[in-house]
Amino acid sequence: MTRTHLPDPAFEDIPFYPMTRAASCPLDPPPVLGDLQAKAPFVRIRLWDGSTAWLVTRHAEQRALLADPRVSADPYRPGYPFQSQGLRDITDESLTFLNMDDPEHARLRRTVAGTFTVRRIERSRPAVREIVDDLISDLLAGPRPADLVSRFALPVPSLVICHLLGVPYADHEFLQRVGATVISRETATTAMKDTMAEVSAYLEQMISRKLAAPADDLLSRLASEQIQTGQMTMQELVKLTHLLLLAGHETTANMITLGTLALLRDPTQLTQLRNADDPKLVAAAVEELLRYLSIVHTGLRRLALDDIEIAGQVIRAGEGLVIPIETANRDETVFPRAGMLDIHRDARQHIAFGFGVHQCVGQHLARMELQVSYAALHRRIPTLALAVDPGDLRYKQDGLIYGVHELPVTW
Repeated sequence: MTRTHLPDPAFEDIPFYPMTRAASCPLDPPPVLGDLQAKAPFVRIRLWDGSTAWLVTRHAEQRALLADPRVSADPYRPGYPFQSQGLRDITDESLTFLNMDDPEHARLRRTVAGTFTVRRIERSRPAVREIVDDLISDLLAGPRPADLVSRFALPVPSLVICHLLGVPYADHEFLQRVGATVISRETATTAMKDTMAEVSAYLEQMISRKLAAPADDLLSRLASEQIQTGQMTMQELVKLTHLLLLAGHETTANMITLGTLALLRDPTQLTQLRNADDPKLVAAAVEELLRYLSIVHTGLRRLALDDIEIAGQVIRAGEGLVIPIETANRDETVFPRAGMLDIHRDARQHIAFGFGVHQCVGQHLARMELQVSYAALHRRIPTLALAVDPGDLRYKQDGLIYGVHELPVTW
């Protein structure tokens, strides 16, 4: 595979990506990213395999490129900037519409897009509220301190997505283990391939059962509408289902946890959210937390198909692009006082869910789950507090999604 390199004399002067977050400010992007953003909208970076790519540092340029049809998400194209060796080596096993260009991207995305419209998601709000309330009741009835990750943040989206798809929640520990393995940049190729084979076999058996005995769930509908009509292969549906399961619990679970941590660190904002009677303020708080935290923290990966001139810089065809959405969401030209959490801010221009044709198909579900979770958790447990020193928390520095491994809380 052809890679892009700068001449050797300049190579060591190029910053290595991804950078490490400061231990004193673990909810902020790495300080170096802020420095690079101030320097220029485009900066050369070095990646894990010795290749170089363009780091796109600012909000305007990120949105422009993510919406540009001359920019590809296809990992099979030479020069694509992979996150790790393991993820590069499972391209065949993990390819979904997230990493396809139109028209294939649009064809596969359409199969699930109707399930995640605002109207359909709103119909699910009462059911999600019941799930959240039951988990909070279990939390209150259990021992203290408690780990908010395992007792609340992971079960909420896991229960929701398993119910939506028709996958047994009893298998959630297996699915969460698979997810943690696949999104880690440190997972070796052998372990990555073994894990993908394991989850693929599990999902293929699940889909076969749905074909034989359909139920009232998304997976049964997809199996019937897509496989039986020949519009989608079994392997395509396996990969799509894995994507929905992974995205359906990893991202939202980490947002519930980190959002709670951010609010606990800001008692004034937490009190305002807890006492809010206006659903619009709760919705605004969710948008602001999505902006402020930006948990996809190793950059969206893209490739230029043609020469692109933007902001005074020419991106050559075949050059990789790394798009760290946390810098766009902390861009002072768009979000004044961007480093401050402000639940009253109009943060709707954030790109926590990406932008353009690949914008997250499940974003409305994630928003609704977060709105219900934050509001219920802090109203029902008004004395919720960290049970450990903040400096003792272990952060997920090695994954594609940022978060904490555990969040011990008490009340």
